[in-house]
Amino acid sequence: MSGTGLYTSEEIYRLLPAVYRVRDDEQGGVLRELVEVLTQQVNVVAESLEQMYDDQFIETAAPWVAAYIGDLVGYRTLHGVVPQLASPRADVANTIRYRRRKGTVSVLEQLAADVTGWPAHAVEFFQLLAATQFMNHIRPQAQATANLRDASHLELAGTFQGGAFDAFAHTAEMRRISTRSGRYNIPNVGIFLWRVQSLRLVRVPLVDADGAGLRFRFDALGTDKPLFADEPLPIPLLRRDTTAHLAARYGNGLALLLETETSSGVDPITAGEIRICNLSDDPAAPGTWAHQPQAGDTFVSIDPVLGRAAFPAAPAAGETRVGTFHYGSALAIGGGGYDRSRTIEKLDTVDQVSGGDPLGPALTSVKGGGAVEILDSRTYAAPATITATTPVANAPDRKVVLRSSNRARPLLIRNDQLKLVLDPDTTVELNGLVLAGGPLVIEESADSEARNLVLRHCTLGPGVTRNADGTPKSLGRASLIVLHPFASVTLDHCIVGPVVAVEGAEVTAGDSVFDAAAEDEVAYCGRAAGTGTVTAAAERDTGDGLSAGGHLTLEACTVLGKIHAQRLDVSNSLLLAGRAGAGDPWPAPVWADRRQVGCIRFSFVPPGSRTPRRFQCAGGDPAQRANHTSLRYGDPGYMQLRRSTHAAIRTGASDESEMGVTHELYSPQRESNLEIRLDEYLRYGLEAGIFYAT
Repeated sequence: MSGTGLYTSEEIYRLLPAVYRVRDDEQGGVLRELVEVLTQQVNVVAESLEQMYDDQFIETAAPWVAAYIGDLVGYRTLHGVVPQLASPRADVANTIRYRRRKGTVSVLEQLAADVTGWPAHAVEFFQLLAATQFMNHIRPQAQATANLRDASHLELAGTFQGGAFDAFAHTAEMRRISTRSGRYNIPNVGIFLWRVQSLRLVRVPLVDADGAGLRFRFDALGTDKPLFADEPLPIPLLRRDTTAHLAARYGNGLALLLETETSSGVDPITAGEIRICNLSDDPAAPGTWAHQPQAGDTFVSIDPVLGRAAFPAAPAAGETRVGTFHYGSALAIGGGGYDRSRTIEKLDTVDQVSGGDPLGPALTSVKGGGAVEILDSRTYAAPATITATTPVANAPDRKVVLRSSNRARPLLIRNDQLKLVLDPDTTVELNGLVLAGGPLVIEESADSEARNLVLRHCTLGPGVTRNADGTPKSLGRASLIVLHPFASVTLDHCIVGPVVAVEGAEVTAGDSVFDAAAEDEVAYCGRAAGTGTVTAAAERDTGDGLSAGGHLTLEACTVLGKIHAQRLDVSNSLLLAGRAGAGDPWPAPVWADRRQVGCIRFSFVPPGSRTPRRFQCAGGDPAQRANHTSLRYGDPGYMQLRRSTHAAIRTGASDESEMGVTHELYSPQRESNLEIRLDEYLRYGLEAGIFYAT
C-alpha cells in the first residue's frame, strides 16, 4: 500500500500465484491490465473505508456528517445557507464544553463568534449599574462616578463601537434589551458583533500630501482613512488608546509599522521614535497640520484616526517611506487585502512584476496568452494599452491576465484612458487591482466578433480618483467604457464608477457595486448620441444618459445612480436612483427600453421606474428605503446596510438574506442563528440583546 493509503496495481498483481504471472508475461500482459482496472475499484472501497473511520470524529468528518454527530449530543441545527458557516463543525465539537460553562459571559462570547463567524464581545450590563454597594462586598471597579482623569477610558466610552467598551456606571433602564432600546439593567447581557473586517497591507508607499516630503497619508489614493487594529478585535485605532498601548499596536507583525526603504534594504522606525497625536488641519495656519514635528525633532508623528504621518525632515535621495497597516472594510469586494486565492487560476505562463517596475514589457510578452502577476501593494503606472492577440492553435493559455498576488492591492494610475486592444474571440482578465486616474476602455472594431473582459475583485475608481477628504474628484465621469457592440463584460466582486456600454454589448455583474456617487447621477447608460467616441461634455468620458446601454444583468448588486439599459435582468439587487424631477430629461430613475423581455426579482426598484415585469420587489412603500452606514467609497462601512433598514430589504432576497451587494454576508441568518443559540445557553432570568458595533 502506498503512503496515501491506496493500493498500487503492482502490489495486487504480486498477490497472484507466480505461475499465472509467468504465463501472463508470455501472453502479452492481459492479466496485468485487468488488475489495473480492478485496482481502481479496490481503491474506491479503500477510500470509503478510510472516510467511514474519519466520519466517527467531528474533527475529521465530512461536512455533511457534522449535523448527524450533532444529533448524538442534542445539537440544534442552524441555517446552513451561510457559506462560511455551512458546516457546524466547531459548534458541534464545542457543544459539551459549552454546556459545562453554560451561562458564563466567556461562553456567550465564544458562542457568538462561532455561530456568526464575526468577532464578538459580551458585556454583562448589570455589572455597570450605578448602585449603592454592600460594605462587606465592595466592588472597586464599579464606581458610581466617572474618573475624568482617565482619558483612555473616556475615549472608549459613549458611542465608540456602539458602546461596547463603555466601562462607566449608568442608571438603570427599564426598556427591554431584546428590542435594542435599553441596556443597563439587572437581567441584561449585550452581545456586540463586528461586521467590519481589518485588512492588512504590507509596505505601501506613503503618499506625499504637499510635495515637501514632510506630510504623508497612508491611503494610496491620498485620502484620509482611519487605521485599524488587527487583534483581538477589528476596531479603529484611537489616539489616546494607541498611545497607552503603543507597544502592542506598533511594530513588526503588529497593527502598524513605518519603514524607510533604500537601495541597501529596509530600515524600520522604532516605537521609541513614534508619537501619536492629532494631525488635523491647522486652522491657524492653512496648508499645515497641527502638532506636526518641527525641524530638528527626533520623532515621527502618526494620527491613526485620519491615517496621517508627519516627519521632521524630507527623505534623502533614494529613500522611500512605506507603511504596513490595517484598514477596515465591511465587504470583501474590489481590490483589497483579503483572501481571494480561489480566483487565482493556475496558468502555464506567469510573468511576475514587483517594486513599481513597468508593466508594459511583461504584458507584451504574454499578449498571446498568459498572466502578469504583481507581487506587492505598490503604485504602478498603467500602460496605455493592454493587448490580447488571437492565440495560436493548441496554446496552453487562452487569455491574457493581469492580476495581483493574494492579499496584495496594487494601485494602477493612468491620467487618460487605459485601452484594451482585443483581437476577435480573445479575453482579458483583471484580478485584484485598483485602477484610478482614467477609464478602462474597450475600443470599437469593424468586425462582429466577440471580445471578452473579465474583472474579478477589482476597483475602477468611482469619480476616477479621490480628493483628500474622500469625495470623488470627477463626479459623473465613467470608469468603464464599452464601445464594441459585440463585447461581453463580466464583473465579479467589483467596485466600479459609472459605466457606458453601447447598445448590443453584454454587461453581467455579480456581488458588485456601480457607484455614481449620488442617486441623481448616471450609473449606467449608452454612448452619447451623435458622437464617434464617448467624449461628451468636453472630454469627460461620460454618456448623456439618454442613449440606452447594452443588456445589463445584475445578481446581488448595489447600483447608486440612474440606469438606462436596452434590457434589464436583475435579481437580489438594490437600485438606488432618485425620482425624476421637473425638467429632468430622464423619464424614469431605472429605465429599460425593452420591457417585454427580462425580469426584475427580489430587488428594490425606486418609484417611477420603467422596467420589465417584477416579482417580489420592494420600493412601492416610501418606508422601504435602504439605510446604509456609508455611501462613500473608502469608508469602512461602505455600502453596508444598517440594522434599521426595512425588513423588506434586509430579508427580501430570494433566500431571505439582504438585497444588494451585502447579500452574500447573510447577516439576517447569522443573527437568527445567534438568537437560537443564546436561548439555549443563557442563564435563567437573563435576557440578551444583539448589537452591531460596526
